[in-house]
Amino acid sequence: MTDATRPDPDLLLARVQASEARAKRGRLKVFFGAAPGVGKTYAMLEEARERQAEGVDVVVGWVQPHGRTETESLLQGLEALPPRLVEHRGAALPELDLDAALARRPALLLVDELAHSNAPGSRHAKRWQDVDELLDAGIDVYTTVNVQHLESLNDVVAQITGVRVRETVPDAVLEMADDLALIDLPPDDLLQRLREGKVYVPDRATAAMGRFFRKGNLIALRELALRRTAQQVDAQMRAYRDDHAIAQTWPAAERILVGIGPGPLGRRLIRAARRLADRLQAEWIVAYVETDAHARLSEADRARVHESLRFAESLGAGAVTLAGGRAAEELLAHARSRNATKIIIGKPLHPRWRDLLFGSVGDEVVRGSGEIDVYIITGEADEPSPAPFATLRPSSRWPAYLRSVGVMVLCTLVARSLFPWFEQSNLIMAYLLGVVFVALRHGRGPSVLASILSVAAFDFFFVHPYFSFAVSDTQYLLTFVVMLLVALVVSSLTARLQQQALSARMRERHTAALLSLSRDLANLRGLPNLLEAAVRHIAELLEGRATVLLPAASGSLAVAASSAGDGQAASAELGVAEWCFAHSQMAGRGTATLPGAEALYLPLRGAQGPVGVLGLRTDAVDGVTAPEQLHLLEAFADQTASAVERAQLAEEAARRRVQAETEQMRSALLSAVSHDLRTPLATITGAASLLLEGPDAAGGGPGALDEAARRELLSAIYDEAERLNRLVGNLLEMTRLESGQVQVKRDWQPLEEVIGSALGRMERALAEHPISTAIPDDLPLAPIDGVLIEQVLINLLDNAAKHTPPSTPIALGVTAAPDALTVTVADGGPGVAPGEEAQIFERFHRAAGAVGSGSGLGLAVCRGIVQAHGGRIWAANRPGGGLEITFTLPIVGEAPTMEGAAERDVADPRRQDA
Repeated sequence: MTDATRPDPDLLLARVQASEARAKRGRLKVFFGAAPGVGKTYAMLEEARERQAEGVDVVVGWVQPHGRTETESLLQGLEALPPRLVEHRGAALPELDLDAALARRPALLLVDELAHSNAPGSRHAKRWQDVDELLDAGIDVYTTVNVQHLESLNDVVAQITGVRVRETVPDAVLEMADDLALIDLPPDDLLQRLREGKVYVPDRATAAMGRFFRKGNLIALRELALRRTAQQVDAQMRAYRDDHAIAQTWPAAERILVGIGPGPLGRRLIRAARRLADRLQAEWIVAYVETDAHARLSEADRARVHESLRFAESLGAGAVTLAGGRAAEELLAHARSRNATKIIIGKPLHPRWRDLLFGSVGDEVVRGSGEIDVYIITGEADEPSPAPFATLRPSSRWPAYLRSVGVMVLCTLVARSLFPWFEQSNLIMAYLLGVVFVALRHGRGPSVLASILSVAAFDFFFVHPYFSFAVSDTQYLLTFVVMLLVALVVSSLTARLQQQALSARMRERHTAALLSLSRDLANLRGLPNLLEAAVRHIAELLEGRATVLLPAASGSLAVAASSAGDGQAASAELGVAEWCFAHSQMAGRGTATLPGAEALYLPLRGAQGPVGVLGLRTDAVDGVTAPEQLHLLEAFADQTASAVERAQLAEEAARRRVQAETEQMRSALLSAVSHDLRTPLATITGAASLLLEGPDAAGGGPGALDEAARRELLSAIYDEAERLNRLVGNLLEMTRLESGQVQVKRDWQPLEEVIGSALGRMERALAEHPISTAIPDDLPLAPIDGVLIEQVLINLLDNAAKHTPPSTPIALGVTAAPDALTVTVADGGPGVAPGEEAQIFERFHRAAGAVGSGSGLGLAVCRGIVQAHGGRIWAANRPGGGLEITFTLPIVGEAPTMEGAAERDVADPRRQDA
């Protein structure tokens, strides 16, 4: 078993882990169609009924029949979960009840319309996220989706139909499906169903046939659905081959692999492969194998390889760089792993003798291809072919050759000193050791020279006649040949090992750099931090100045992060970056587009398109020209683009969450406050109307209101106005608390005076409730804001009065400790449900079964004020019935004398107003 065919242990472990993960999740089957009305829901229900007949526990989570009688008939006999109603802008929207589905936990759940967007306030924004949670819970799911809802095809569908689909599903959701069932219907049959009213109601069907449901659109959508299904089936087939270790190619679909090298024939091979792929409608891949010889290539050859791979990508190919010792073995292994049916390689341009000496990649590919067809392309290259001996250029500078001569001189001196005591065969080892040293230090050329010099020195100094190249015994000729061959082989292997180590160090450096960047991008949060880390890594690795430009609110690019810290970009350079962003292509220094720019600009390509531009300015004359550097820079750009897109999506999700919470808060506020506003306003309006419009109210005629009635109406107006004042005050106080505008003006004050003021202001509201107070006579002064604490007491007393029946006593007590005062307001009402004690302090929360009305703001304001004083507040049900709310006020510092406190109290205008 060769290295190319030996199973990768990491890959085997990944397959085992993926298999274990799949075993814990539910199975997903997607009924896939080209357009609405092809029968996806009908097919799903038919199969669900078959599964039910087999004894499977089948439950309908969400199915929308759209008024189709045949679909509704299939729903009969299937258990269905009631929908969850979500309040949104005054309407109740039905949605899938995810919690009910998880609690019911059927073996199979039917969830129609996978691309549906859930109503604001739902746990997940998209229904496919609900399905993912159901699968994680081990529940099998059947679902439906149309091809136009796939994220990757959104632009294509919009271009074909002229309709932009807003509800999309990530392609990864479809790819994770365990089974994909294509529900296909010819366009003519679908149009006939549309005319018969089996898809939409007649008026809507007529409009649909004139726009989305045109026959040409349906044909194109059908092709997209068929192709997408074929891709899914092909992926399943390749996964099956991998799971069962099937190395043989299965030509179920055409796939072309093109092998290119550093020669000038690369572009011709790529063009030929593109033409063949177009004729066969096949996927095609361009591969370059990075062998040991890659390190010996010139900059021009390596640049040619890189440009060829980029050229292949521009024509729609998948470009890949492989690494291995033998190019043919790696090409064949990759072809079989990708289930390629055809391999295209170029006819060699070098002389035949090189194939005889070093082997031919083409011959090895043909002999090892087996069931794979091999195409050898010939013809003229795009560039002049090199001279026959062009590849034999020096690999080292002349000082290395001089050092090679010096090492051989040293080996000769050592061997000469050992000559009297050792045989000639042992002296040869000294020369071989020197050849190995030269190969390790100076490469292939100097080591070849050392091999030749070692044979010549051995003949001259240690073979009779000495100090002559003449040979008295012809057997030494064989010794010289073997010695030369061994030296050449040892030097070649040693030089190759050195080149492999160099390549491994370079790959390790690149991998470590990418790993470091990926780790930082994964750990950091916030777009500015991500961009700062990206430009820092790029600038350090490539020794330049990196800049990231992102679209501003105006639509033009602006510097978002820079390793130089200037945050500015010249107008000319900004134009280059704008071109790079608009065309999603590399531009600037060292490229064919706007090469006069000072920096190189690369587009940051995300899944949804370009998200920004990466600029790199170096001190090198030609900028970043080495293919390895450019390839690494592109990898950094891809990592940065993914991080930017992820951060932007997170910000967008946060904005949407805030919008949803704001909308939910607005709805809660309107729901909670509307009744509390309407009731006092209605009372005030009614009382004022009676006072103004009563029969002869002002003249004292028949039916005129007497003085008692008038005072009662005025009292009602006053009470309800006070109620409105408290409500508006709580709203304003809550707004100030949340915005951080509340300033606690602590002053040493007697708490009993604040309590007395609060009871005085609540006298009319508490008229029907007996009030008892328990306040010690020696209550110490407290550092409080008297106005705010008075508001707390008023809210607590008002809460007790509103949520307890008339004649129910209310108790207010205070206890003192060295470090705090504790205030308790207790009532004899129904209390709150167990576990709800902490929730009643949330905004707009009203206890279940509460007596009376309330906005749900009073206790939230109390909590905010008490916490602003450094205290805490809590509620508890009383053993004998009723609710007890307690809060603490810390005593910090030393209290002044009573006279000083009185003077400060007089100076507080808020207390005078109160």
